[in-house]
Amino acid sequence: MSSSKSKCIYLDHSATTPLDKRVLSVVQKISSEIYGNPSSLHKEGVEAKKALLEIRKDIAEAIGANPDEIIFTSGGTESNNLALFGVVQDPKKFHLIVSSIEHASVLECARELEKRGAEVTYLPVDSDGLVSPKDVKEAIKENTVLVSVMYANNEIGTIQPIAEIAKVIRHSKSKPIFHTDACQAVNYLDMNVLRLGVDLMTFNASKIYGPKGVGALFVKRGVKISPILFGGGQEKGARSGTENVAGLKGFAEAMRITEEMKEKESARLLKLRDFFIAEILKKIPGTVLNGSAEKRLPNNVNISIPGTDAEALVIQLDARGISCSTGSACANISHDGKVSHVIEALGFGRNRSASSLRFTLGRDTKKEDLFCTVNELSKILKITR
Repeated sequence: MSSSKSKCIYLDHSATTPLDKRVLSVVQKISSEIYGNPSSLHKEGVEAKKALLEIRKDIAEAIGANPDEIIFTSGGTESNNLALFGVVQDPKKFHLIVSSIEHASVLECARELEKRGAEVTYLPVDSDGLVSPKDVKEAIKENTVLVSVMYANNEIGTIQPIAEIAKVIRHSKSKPIFHTDACQAVNYLDMNVLRLGVDLMTFNASKIYGPKGVGALFVKRGVKISPILFGGGQEKGARSGTENVAGLKGFAEAMRITEEMKEKESARLLKLRDFFIAEILKKIPGTVLNGSAEKRLPNNVNISIPGTDAEALVIQLDARGISCSTGSACANISHDGKVSHVIEALGFGRNRSASSLRFTLGRDTKKEDLFCTVNELSKILKITR
């Protein structure tokens, strides 16, 4: 493949996904037809309110929830902030538990609550990146108010035993609220909140070929949550701000499409993922896979190539029309030279973290794309190593 400024192969679907044309069509239609404020009393407002009720019903149905258990937000980061700050109302009195490999939007909330006086336990993971339900059980105290463990990791794709952790929490004396960040899970895993046993669940549209800037927080009936934004009292007072009806309609459509194709697409990507891993390990000696080989998302391939600079490899692959990343896009924006906290949490050290690459496949990924990627990476390494 010759160098090209235009993207030919996109392998960064965990960062964000392209907008599905069917979703775009729905968003455009609603944008032109329903433009009123859902809180207004006139005809346009009533139409918007009616549309919002239908959207809430559709999204709730997709995760096995009730419509009144859905709070719309601007995305995963806001939903995670609302979950943590909304529950831990008096930090000096409470203890919370989060896994050490959470997304920055959970970890930074925990650190801020810690600064305000909360006690925080950062759960370790094993070398595969998995949280032990036993560790959760042992970490729970009498004043534990919240446990937050992500459903699937955004960097290494490991899938946590959420239902087992929920069972441990239910049988604990203090019965803390259980939150999971499920943004990466929606495309591939069971999202039914009853089967998962969670009290709070974060999910958004940008990871499922929907519009950016749209998300939701599932809040189980009976769970009290305080707002972090104040204003007009929308979303039952939990999240003020005029609802983005067109964007939310796109979210609902993206959820519908995802649920419809989840099983078939997951099976397709699983085969591609395993083929890709095998090719990399075979053609690039010394490469190691990060995270569990089995309990991982069907689209995630995270590798370390010892002795290489991962950021330099990302740039060189980009010049050849191949997009991937070194880890979470939300961590990379600071460009502060920090290595991945997720890879470090596996216990392998900074060198392995600094040489890690994340490839995340999507609906448009084909086998020939992966052939090409391995070949181009091999060429680059012959020059740089």
